Amino acid sequence: MSLESLALIEEWPVPAVAAAVVRADGTVLGAHGPTSQRFALASVTKPLAAYAALVAYEEGAVELDEPAGPEGSTVRHLLAHTSGLAFDEHRVTAAPGLRRLYSNAGFEQLGDHIAKATEIPFGEYLKQAVLEPLGMTSTTLDGSPAKDGVSTVDDLVRFAAEVQAPRLLDPRTVAEAMTVQYPGTKGVLPGYGHQNPNDWGLGFEIRDSKSPHWTGGSSSPRTFGHFGQSGTFLWIDPDAGWAGGKGTGAACVALTDRAFGPWAVEVWPAFTDAVLAELSGAS
Repeated sequence: MSLESLALIEEWPVPAVAAAVVRADGTVLGAHGPTSQRFALASVTKPLAAYAALVAYEEGAVELDEPAGPEGSTVRHLLAHTSGLAFDEHRVTAAPGLRRLYSNAGFEQLGDHIAKATEIPFGEYLKQAVLEPLGMTSTTLDGSPAKDGVSTVDDLVRFAAEVQAPRLLDPRTVAEAMTVQYPGTKGVLPGYGHQNPNDWGLGFEIRDSKSPHWTGGSSSPRTFGHFGQSGTFLWIDPDAGWAGGKGTGAACVALTDRAFGPWAVEVWPAFTDAVLAELSGAS
């Protein structure tokens, strides 16, 4: 199966772009562009960092509900952007659990907490816990666990397959990560304004009924993932249909080298809808 819809990326107003679709068994259903080229991930770094944090949890290095970050906050709060920390400052602006305050600072404090608990620098822990086991040899994190990852489409399809059919984690842990944490919490989704509710799992944003949104109008409410300010995204739709009723579930990765802006707001949803339509309708 070769997805013709992926060729739509050629129309995007970006210098370079690559994309691919993968299902849970690791089968790449289609790819387009320079999939081995390394791109800055920006906030698509966060799902990778969150996965490492969940490995640390399963290894017993940390507990999800142990104190971490500002007073009253926990590892769970940091992963779910409800610690009360500001967006890009290590400054408390709300009590934990009250508002969905999307926070790079929160993921940086999460990285520091795990590094202290494991006695391994977070970038190295991510490498040992996630990147090496999945064969993500072109992915690095030198800097903030919120935004400084660099990777390729080829590597991220390995990660997307893992999240759909976990081998590094207990599937129940991944199910928790894609379940809404602190339901009903309001907040701003960067680039898309105030959302009520602004649903989030453990390091993964959950689509639910958000509007506007960076995924497609036909994306299922269970779709989860992340986008980055470097013009990147990764979504996983557990309900994406396959042609001929052969199964459900697929993930899509797209990496570019142009900063997120109105161009992305315009082209991303239509692209996702085209991919989902082809997945469900192709023979």
